[in-house]
Amino acid sequence: TNMTFQPGTIQELCAILAEANGAYTLRPLRLLPRGGGTKPALSMPAGDDVQVIEVSGLSGMLEYQPGEFTFTALAGTRLSEIAATLAGFGQYLPFDPLLADKGATLGGTVAANAAGPGRYHYGGVRDFLIGVRYANAEGQLIRGGGKVVKNAAGFDLPKLMVGSLGGLGVLVELSFKVFPHPPISATLQHRYPNLEEALAAMRQASAAHLDLDALDLEILPDGCLLWARIGGLEQALPARLERLCAVLEGCDVLPEAQAIAGWQAVCQFAWVPYGWSLVKIPLTASRIPALEAALARRHCLRRYSAGGQVAWVAQEEPPASLHETLVSQGLNGLAYFGPPGQPRQGLHQGGSFYRRVKSAIDPANRFIADAQRLALADAAVREA
Repeated sequence: TNMTFQPGTIQELCAILAEANGAYTLRPLRLLPRGGGTKPALSMPAGDDVQVIEVSGLSGMLEYQPGEFTFTALAGTRLSEIAATLAGFGQYLPFDPLLADKGATLGGTVAANAAGPGRYHYGGVRDFLIGVRYANAEGQLIRGGGKVVKNAAGFDLPKLMVGSLGGLGVLVELSFKVFPHPPISATLQHRYPNLEEALAAMRQASAAHLDLDALDLEILPDGCLLWARIGGLEQALPARLERLCAVLEGCDVLPEAQAIAGWQAVCQFAWVPYGWSLVKIPLTASRIPALEAALARRHCLRRYSAGGQVAWVAQEEPPASLHETLVSQGLNGLAYFGPPGQPRQGLHQGGSFYRRVKSAIDPANRFIADAQRLALADAAVREA
C-alpha cells in the first residue's frame, strides 16, 4: 500500500531517505516527491508500491536580496507566497508560473517546468533558476549552482532538475533571479475568422519588434482569438499600443481588471473543464496547422502559448488517447491533468541521455517519477 512521508524539516527528510535506503534492501522503496499536488497526472502514485514524499512542509523564504534581484526559498513554498513577497519590492518571476492560485509550489514548478505565457519574452523556468539543493536516495544533500547570478561554474545541476518530474531526487531549496515588475501593462485581443489569418497576425506581431510580454492564441468554435500583452514605461506605452493595433489591423484593449483576471485564468487553467485531462506539447508555430488538422475530429480545447511555442490540449479522454496523434506529428506531450502512470505521450527524444544522467545521480533508481523516460531509454538501447 502507498505510504506518505511528510517531513517538516530538511533534516527529517534526509533521515527518512537514509532509513528507507537502509531498511528496504530486499525490496527497495520507490519514491515519488510531491509538492502542492496541483498537477495530478505527475504527482499521484501509479502503483501500490510507490511511496510519496510530501515536501509541502518544507516551506519558507530563506533569503531575499531585492538589491541583487535574487531569492532562495524551500521547495515546498507556495508560489502565491513568493509572489506576495516579491511584489512588496516591485519584483516578480516574469515567466508567469502556473497554478499559483491553486497551491503550486516552487519545487513543483521546477520539476514540471511549469512556465506560463510570460516565457514568450523573458524565457522559462531554466532561465531564472540559478541554484538548487536536493536530497538523493541516501539522504545526502547536494548543491548545484549558487545564490548569485554570476555563479555559472561546475556541473549544471539546476538545468537538469528543470522538467525532471522528481525523478533525480527531492528538491529542498531553490535560488532564483527575479525582474522588476513593469510599471504598466496592457492586454489586447483580436478575433480572426480562421486559423490562417490568426497565425499570420501572430507572425506579424512577433516580427514587429515591440517587445511583447506575452502572445497567445486561443482556438474558438467559430474562429481564433489572439491575446497580446505589452508592458513598460507609462509614457511610451500608448505609442507601442498604437503600433501593435496597426500590425494586428484592429484590436480591443481590455480594461486593466479584466486583463489581470484573464491572464490569471490562463495561468490557472480555468478554461479546462473539471475532470478533463490536459497535455502540454512543445512545438513551433509553423507546426500548428498540421496539429490542428490532426485534432480536427477530436472533442478537445486548444490554446497555443508563447508565440506558438507551446500547445495546451484539454480533452475528456485520458492523455494516452493522444499518443498516436502526437507520434504521427513527430511531437511529444506531457500530461498535467489526468490519471497517473504515463504522463509522457508521443515521440520523445533524449532517452539515452536521461539514462546516463539517471545512472549518475540516482543509480539505485529509487525515484520513479519519470520511470516512463527510462523505459523509452531502454527501448532506444534495444533498437540500437
